[in-house]
Amino acid sequence: MIRIFNHYLHRQTLLQAFFDLGLILFAVVAVVMAQGESGGHVLSFAASQGLSLAGGMFVINTATGFYQHAHNRSVTESCARALLGMMFGLPLAYAIFSLLPADAAHRELITQVAMASVALVMVHRVYAAHVGPQSRLRSRILIFGSGQAAKTVGATLRAADPHAHVVGYIAGPNEDHPEVPRDQLIEARGTLTETARGMNVDEIVIAVTERRGGSMPMRELLDCKLNGVRVVDIATYFEKTLAQIKISHVNAGWLIFGDGFNQGWLRSFVKRVFDIASALLILAVAWPIMLLAALLIKLESPGRVLYLQERVGQNGKPFKVIKFRSMCSDAEKDGKPRWASQNDDRVTRVGRFIRKVRIDELPQLFNVLLGDMSLVGPRPERQYFVNELIAQIPFYAVRHSVKPGVTGWAQVRYEYGSTIEDSVEKLQYDLYYVKNHTLFLDLLIMLETVAVVLTGKGAR
Repeated sequence: MIRIFNHYLHRQTLLQAFFDLGLILFAVVAVVMAQGESGGHVLSFAASQGLSLAGGMFVINTATGFYQHAHNRSVTESCARALLGMMFGLPLAYAIFSLLPADAAHRELITQVAMASVALVMVHRVYAAHVGPQSRLRSRILIFGSGQAAKTVGATLRAADPHAHVVGYIAGPNEDHPEVPRDQLIEARGTLTETARGMNVDEIVIAVTERRGGSMPMRELLDCKLNGVRVVDIATYFEKTLAQIKISHVNAGWLIFGDGFNQGWLRSFVKRVFDIASALLILAVAWPIMLLAALLIKLESPGRVLYLQERVGQNGKPFKVIKFRSMCSDAEKDGKPRWASQNDDRVTRVGRFIRKVRIDELPQLFNVLLGDMSLVGPRPERQYFVNELIAQIPFYAVRHSVKPGVTGWAQVRYEYGSTIEDSVEKLQYDLYYVKNHTLFLDLLIMLETVAVVLTGKGAR
């Protein structure tokens, strides 16, 4: 894992992105250089155009979700995403290379090669998504512990991280009743450092249930770190691997004394400028869609086009969220708040469509301009649900330390939730965002939001 602006990325993800960028740039430069003297005068211009195309394809691949883990994605879905990517990538390549000088030698050939490289990148994306990580690129993980915490780490890594290979478990000094499979328990071969190096371990995850009474061989763990083997606690490992903060494995001390949770004035100023500029740009592009949505809502059912509802904002301050009405006017005629459910009969036909493609969220851009919301942040909830969730879920109130967002890390990583269990899962992503948010992560979330909109993932 590599940390970029507080956000963890897999080495494989970066290698994939650089491979795609390099492939396009190499193809364009190679075809120009192959023309010899006649093509040399356009080399620098073609190279700059190649960089522009490579950057555009990076945005397209990120927006279509190709740089996310695909261990649970079907080949058919990957092919559909590739076709969608080519729908944008091929016209982009043609448009960029049509800017070559009119007298440039072999301009048509260069343009065709650029378009072919785009198609090759998409084919490679599908292949890379399903071929599985090469063994030499997988991280070899040794779990120190054999109790329930260690069992949870092993199961989670096998299910969620195709780049991790759990080599086994070493029982802690005070763990007499292992809960992990006995055939995966490892007998120490000398010191812990000698054992780790003998098994070519890249990382040791500390997952002992009890840390007192000599259960942590601190000197040996320090030796491992000094010998190049990374040593992390269970909470940190989940944070960087799953981009979550597992509330079952953290305490207030870990949150207080660890890094992150930077809410300085500079970050707030940059985020506010970014919010205003982005909201105005999106409104300038989306106003015809918003106008059409308003007309369809009005034609289908009586009632207001816009729906105003009180939500909890930053520092617990209430505000009125603005959305397109997607339910019938008497959706809560009994006066009792309730979450939307799958196939909710309160949702209108137009409402079902605009919820699926997130058009109903667009009026919240006015909340962003008013300063009640940010473009990216935790989803704002109603006071009724907030009171219930704070009483039942530890650290839930932490998400109110930043402005709520139109989109967010939890929204792009987890489907719509309507239970306490769903709220726990989403909170773990929200805590990660609150702890690590930067402009880089905001941009990444906005790109992944495009993939959510295109696929209709998680809509209700």
